Amino acid sequence: MPSTDVTTLIRTELPRLAGSLRKVGELILEDPAAVTHCSAAELGRRTGTSQATVTRFCRAIGLDSYQHLLIELAQERGRGEASDWGTAEIGPDISPDDSLERVVQVVGTADLRAVQQTIDRMDLDAIERAAQAVARARRVDVYGVGGSGAVAWETETRLFRIGCAVRGWTEVHAATTSAALLTPADVAIGISHSGGTREVIEPFQLAKERGATTVALTSDPRSRLARSADIRLISSSAETSFRPEGIGARHSVLTLIDCVYVRVAQLSYQRASASLALTDHIAGQHTVKSRRAR
Repeated sequence: MPSTDVTTLIRTELPRLAGSLRKVGELILEDPAAVTHCSAAELGRRTGTSQATVTRFCRAIGLDSYQHLLIELAQERGRGEASDWGTAEIGPDISPDDSLERVVQVVGTADLRAVQQTIDRMDLDAIERAAQAVARARRVDVYGVGGSGAVAWETETRLFRIGCAVRGWTEVHAATTSAALLTPADVAIGISHSGGTREVIEPFQLAKERGATTVALTSDPRSRLARSADIRLISSSAETSFRPEGIGARHSVLTLIDCVYVRVAQLSYQRASASLALTDHIAGQHTVKSRRAR
């Protein structure tokens, strides 16, 4: 299992679980510390299920056994107590009566944890392969809708600035049209938190059929988007009250994109440096300078 919090894994998997398996996950998230003192049979009784259901739950989220779950929960608690970026007692819940200080603490801790977890589980080989493909690509397509559409535009902005022929597509007809024109010399990047967004999967799969190298950015390594990709980059989420997983995962996805972007700049150093030199002055020229008081 990657070095990431097991409670984050459970939160990610929970929407895909149903019935008794979901009950087990919900109880674990409600009080992870208490679960570390339960046997599988006792946890089954507390959830109104059975020991066998608890074992099935562990396997459903990718763990070998209930013992494996207990070890992961204990290690997560230890990391939280020792870490500089968060503490174990800060949960994701925000009530209407919470102070602004509490809101900032919860949101900041959640985001920092998500970014750290993304770094911990980052597949460096996948980052390298994605960056190599983008650096040598004739053209790069980036697909995303909704919140992921904003991330697609951010990806376009970064790569365009260092000389890549890149376009972010947030409308399925235009994205699919572009995908149909790709070749084996191109790269298609699909961004979807769930990995199941049809408007992203449709052009992404067409791009693959056209021979383009496909890169998926998602939080679900078993999703349809991830399974159909040549290269998978997996993010973590930072869900809190008022911020569902898709919003909470934005910082993690941008961390992955920034790692790819900087590596592409390294791999295409001459082109990237020349492009930055030609454009560095533009923002400054459009800055309004305040007048000195007379």
